[in-house]
Amino acid sequence: MPNDQPIGRRGLLRAGLVVGGLFAGTAAAGTAVHAQSVPSSSGTTTPDKRPATPDQAWARLREGNRRWVAGTSTHPHQDAARRAEVAQKQDPFAVVFSCIDSRVAPELVFDTGLGDLFVLRTAGQTIDPLVTGSAEYGPAELGTPLVVVLGHQRCGAVTAAAESLHDHKKLPGELSTIASSLRSSYKRSGGDVDKMIRIHTIDVVNQLKKDRLFTPRIAKGQLKVIGAYYSIDTGEVSRLA
Repeated sequence: MPNDQPIGRRGLLRAGLVVGGLFAGTAAAGTAVHAQSVPSSSGTTTPDKRPATPDQAWARLREGNRRWVAGTSTHPHQDAARRAEVAQKQDPFAVVFSCIDSRVAPELVFDTGLGDLFVLRTAGQTIDPLVTGSAEYGPAELGTPLVVVLGHQRCGAVTAAAESLHDHKKLPGELSTIASSLRSSYKRSGGDVDKMIRIHTIDVVNQLKKDRLFTPRIAKGQLKVIGAYYSIDTGEVSRLA
């Protein structure tokens, strides 16, 4: 995908497509403004507008995560009306790049629905050029204001990589590629898996911040790339970077 030119905006928007990468997936569809309401932190309801700034987008995600933790998820934007609303156009307010772990589904963790998030998922949120290209699409083509790299507690991919690197035993198939990509965080963590997860998450954040399409948007305050950590035990997302 050329970095300096749009990538067929009309065709992609009409089809509602996002290019995927190695192990990557997407959660498609979205719209700028719609008529439903969502609970605010004060318990009242506010017009459910698409967050326009990075801070507003993060606040929306945090509010959804609070509901998830409390067991009061509202499951917004998951009905036939929403499906029809976003059928021809998408405008998600955040990109979430997380692990493939079955216990860490961003749409559930942040209590969102159709059209709210672009979701990329790879083992241990490891990154390659194809995944980077997928992450670029929302901010570059639609002005999505926030990218969240989400690591999580007890990551199986990171654990397997740590054991492989410690024992000097190559993992089968392309799993060895995952271990290789985590080698730096393994060394800096001293082999502690939880530290390794957090270090790697921040590494990916820093890599994305240097992306050619992201840096001018970050400089103008139009985009933020942040790192976060999900506790499987509590369901809480905490910010790392």
